[in-house]
Amino acid sequence: MSTCATMVSTKPSIQEDAKLRYLHTMVRVKNIEDSLDFYCNKLGMIEIRRKEVEAGRFTLIFLASPKDEQASRANNAPELELTYNWDAEDYDSGRNFGHLAYRVDNIYETCQKLMDAGVTINRPPRDGNMAFVKSPDNISIELLQEGDALPPQAPWAEMENTGTW
Repeated sequence: MSTCATMVSTKPSIQEDAKLRYLHTMVRVKNIEDSLDFYCNKLGMIEIRRKEVEAGRFTLIFLASPKDEQASRANNAPELELTYNWDAEDYDSGRNFGHLAYRVDNIYETCQKLMDAGVTINRPPRDGNMAFVKSPDNISIELLQEGDALPPQAPWAEMENTGTW
């Protein structure tokens, strides 16, 4: 198994030629209000900008985490792009997408706030380090504890998984 750091090539890498930088992840959403309620009101993200494209019949909404807000407004941090197509369309929930991941200051407090707001904790933070929830559009969101894992704590340590992630 090779990694980016250990890959060997005689051609210059894209890192050397293009100075590649991660920009955003795009997810399609079925309902703007439900999605913004989840990402902004419950998860705590901030809307940075919005673009309505009448000719293409879609809306783009760019979100950033609170710790990335300033850098994002200066176009220097990765964002989450919510894409809303104005014409009704069903989207597959293929697991090949994987998940979005965010660090949080306190995994237990974050999960409790989400649970209190009606969000199902699909994979509780039994280990004090990692949890999974899902967006209204079935996108898996991984929450990771900033720094070292917190000591196991009730009721999280005893909670079972719910659904998939």
